[in-house]
Amino acid sequence: MKGKICLITGGNSGIGKATAMELAKKGATVVLLCRNEERGQKARQEIIENTGNSHVDLLLADLSSQRSVKQAAEEFKKKYTKLDVLINNAAVFLSKRSETEDGIETTFATNYLSHFILTHLLLDSLEASGEGRIINVASKHNGIKMNFDDLMTMQNYAFFRAVGPTKLGLILFTNELSKRLAGKPITVNSLHPGIIRSNLMHDMPWFLRTLFKTLSARAEKGAVTPVYLASSPAVEGVSGKFFVNCKEAETTDAAKDQESARKLWDISMSLIRPGILYT
Repeated sequence: MKGKICLITGGNSGIGKATAMELAKKGATVVLLCRNEERGQKARQEIIENTGNSHVDLLLADLSSQRSVKQAAEEFKKKYTKLDVLINNAAVFLSKRSETEDGIETTFATNYLSHFILTHLLLDSLEASGEGRIINVASKHNGIKMNFDDLMTMQNYAFFRAVGPTKLGLILFTNELSKRLAGKPITVNSLHPGIIRSNLMHDMPWFLRTLFKTLSARAEKGAVTPVYLASSPAVEGVSGKFFVNCKEAETTDAAKDQESARKLWDISMSLIRPGILYT
């Protein structure tokens, strides 16, 4: 991974931090995209001290804000001439419904739409790599479907009803983007990292926190598949696939639905403010 540049959203904790640590150990330049500067700097220093790799950078952005996502992409391009690996990992679990400055439900905006936008803004940097890899950290999605009549979960909001479709959305995005990137030196894949302990649990009700702590594994285990997809020669040229435990896995009918993937793509484009993607 020496000479490779990797950008990880939510790289200051949980799976993102563990993934950043492993990629730094492999000699990559790692860019942590975080919202909180203090936590981001703390994670950066910890990764440098643990790996001996000083090529760890911090980029600040509030992923719920389209303007902030665009600014982060512009800052990245000022500093780096290419991007080898983009890992869309950041997510929130919010117990109460809220909306962003762009008028979009916060879970949908942060977990899914921000990554849709960031990926588009960095496609030219990924192409400049000659072998750009996009990795979308999703999850198992049995029983989850896209509710196109209520994507913003305005009715009967609950965190699990908000989060599930954003993870399914990342898989649909992966499938559609892989088709649109055909012929370009960029691959895109999604994955399930496992049930992993993370700071996201702090926003869950106490009984769910207890249950997840009992069933979940350490963040290092959740990093195994993202690191594999970022670094392994075995997946060079592999695109549009879903991975579990470093192996291709079947997805549900809802995740394979091509019409849903196209519809979500079109809706996503319609939700982006003018001037964010194209100036």
